[in-house]
Amino acid sequence: MGKSVVGVRFKKVGKIYYFDPLDITFEQFDPVIVETVRGIEYGEIALTARDISEEEMVAPVKPVIRKATEEDIREFEKLKEKEIAAKEIFTAKAKKHNLDMKLIDVEYTFDQKKAIFYFTADGRVDFRELVKDLAAVFRVRIELRQIGVRDEAKLFKGLGVCGRTTCCAQWLGDFTPVSIKMAKEQNLSLNSTKISGICGRLLCCLTYEQEFYESVSKKLPKVGQTVITSDGEGEVFKLSILEETVFVKIQTEKDETEVKKYRLEEIEVKSREKNKQKSKKDK
Repeated sequence: MGKSVVGVRFKKVGKIYYFDPLDITFEQFDPVIVETVRGIEYGEIALTARDISEEEMVAPVKPVIRKATEEDIREFEKLKEKEIAAKEIFTAKAKKHNLDMKLIDVEYTFDQKKAIFYFTADGRVDFRELVKDLAAVFRVRIELRQIGVRDEAKLFKGLGVCGRTTCCAQWLGDFTPVSIKMAKEQNLSLNSTKISGICGRLLCCLTYEQEFYESVSKKLPKVGQTVITSDGEGEVFKLSILEETVFVKIQTEKDETEVKKYRLEEIEVKSREKNKQKSKKDK
């Protein structure tokens, strides 16, 4: 049985979490106050009411507490100012403890009971003493969270190799696994500088067309296979997956090799049975 939910986002380009709207009607971009595992949070409606199946509910769906009031909005803006001030204090304290940490972002929960500091570092960092110092200054629960280079790039909103704002900073809510196999299957250069983003990891956009490449690759013959064309038998020389065409090496009457391009429906892959029959005749 389905359940009616709304999708709430806590960052402009962040993951969407489901909440129970109860009897409240929400419009997209409405500010809301909700309860999360981290505490009371201020968010924004990213998806209006819709029904989802039980399989899509990865955790119990909590209700939306209320629509954000004008006072809530002003309080949230004040929190943003506090976060800026907290960055300076964190940097000074980390320097005092000789910790090699790069602060990326600070977040206060809306109820101001917790402050979360996101940082990057080359290895593991013993920040226990730093946490004590920060707790004494801010008088709230302190959480230090080490993030990866992809998360850092998402927060910094840089430009990708395409010249546009990186997908992760502009619209990509969550990261998906990317592998070098995808670059190979898409016939891309394996030069790391050409297929890596500003984070130094493989480009997220390699996943966008991967499903298409996989589906077309299943239909196309493999390089080196023998195929039958209108010009006779030949060997597959190269594939163009985007065009769904095949380049075939054909032996001409003058005993010369010529490469011709064919659409997928214009060729027939020679079966093993036909290959066996040919080998018997040769014997």
